[in-house]
This record gives sequence, C-alpha cells and structure tokens, in this order.
Amino acid sequence: MNRQPHDLIPAPAPAPASARRRKIRAAAAADLALAAVMGGTLGFALWFAPIWDGTPYPVADPAATARELEDHTRSAYAALGLPRAEPADWPRAGLVAEGSDCHLRGMRHWSERGIAYPPEAPGVVAVSDTWGLGGVPRAEAEPALERVRQAMTQQGWKVTDYENSPDRHQAELRLELPGTGRTLSLTTYPGDRLEVAAHAECARYPAGTPLDAHGDPRLPAPSVPAELRGESRGESPEEDRPPAGTGAVADRNSP
Repeated sequence: MNRQPHDLIPAPAPAPASARRRKIRAAAAADLALAAVMGGTLGFALWFAPIWDGTPYPVADPAATARELEDHTRSAYAALGLPRAEPADWPRAGLVAEGSDCHLRGMRHWSERGIAYPPEAPGVVAVSDTWGLGGVPRAEAEPALERVRQAMTQQGWKVTDYENSPDRHQAELRLELPGTGRTLSLTTYPGDRLEVAAHAECARYPAGTPLDAHGDPRLPAPSVPAELRGESRGESPEEDRPPAGTGAVADRNSP
C-alpha cells in the first residue's frame, strides 16, 4: 500500500503537565484580580456613601426630649441653692424646637455651605429649655455655680467650660452628658440675673409627630421648678403656667 506524505507526520505530543498548570494558575490569578477589583470598588462605594450622603441624623421624639431637658434644668436649679431667686423675663425662654442649626449633611451639599443661610435638613430640629432667674448677685452666683458643678459631675456630666473668677465679665458653667448630645449651661448677666439652659443635639422627629401652625413640632407646655412657681409659699402653681396646649417652639421670641 502506498503511504501518503501526511501519513508519515507524527501526531503532536500532548502538552506537558507543567504547561497546563501554568495556564490554570494564570486563569485563577486573573479571576482573583477581577474579584479584588470588584471587591475594592464595592468597598469604596460603601465607605464613600456616608461621606457623600452624610451621616443620618438620629431620630428622637421632640416632646420626650423636651421633658428630659426640663429634668436637667430642674436638677441644676436644685443644686444652685438660691431660695431667694425669682423667675425673670427672658428672651427665647421656654421649650424651643427649631432647625436653623440643623443643616443638610454630606459632601453633596458642600457647595451650599458657603452661602449665608445654608439649607436646613427637613424634619430635623434641635430642642432646648431656657429660663432665667433674677435677684442673683454675682457674689451668690459664683458659689452657686460651684455647687452645680459638683452636683452635676456626680450625676455623670462633664465640665466643658468653667469661668468663675471675680475678674471675669461673666461667670459661666458649661457641661455635657457624654454620649447623649445633651449640654447644660448656666451664665450670669448684668442686673443680678442668671440664665439656665439645656440643649439637645439635632435629631429627626418621627413621622406623625404633631406639628403647630408654623410646621414645627408641638412641644409640651413649658414649666419651671415648683419653688419658682410659688408652691413652697402656698401660691397656686397654675398662675405661672402657660395655657394648656401652647407648646413652645423656636424663633418666636426676639433676643
């Protein structure tokens, strides 16, 4: 039988095992590299999202926060030890909820930070409780602030600023309750007056929160310590209470 030329060409030898292993390793390395890129992209997106969108505000009921702030100012009043002090008319006094200092968060809103009035975050307010005392001479206010400092630090508050020297224009005590966003301040003013104020950090109020005619969260009727309402002197405590249902809101009183 005559053989054709191609019958004389031997079949190709199978690829060595080492070459196959190299191809497998190369393919696996490519898959790992792709997975690393995808994982890195996802990780960056997860890391960057809070920076771009901003950390969400905590959620809190403004009415409940208001009552807690009243508890803080009552504790401060009890520690003052000023039985002869009387309520004083005070600008922006009472329970207040307003959002002028609660701005939109995140890098996406950075371009709006430079304007005079940056946009407020909708549905977010800061609650405060403020009232004033009269008949508090500086000589009585200074030791009273020291009594408050001692009492409130024993309750877990931390002093952030304390100016109580006679050569200072004002005596002032500022504290914070760690981990809560709550602050408390007591400041002397000319005319033998003393301001007591507690503030909560900006927080988003829950859906369904009752609002007033201005669209602000409705707060409970503000109250002052019982001693200042005259209960210890046998007077009617109702005389110094606002009418029921007139929850205080912010930015209604001029400074």
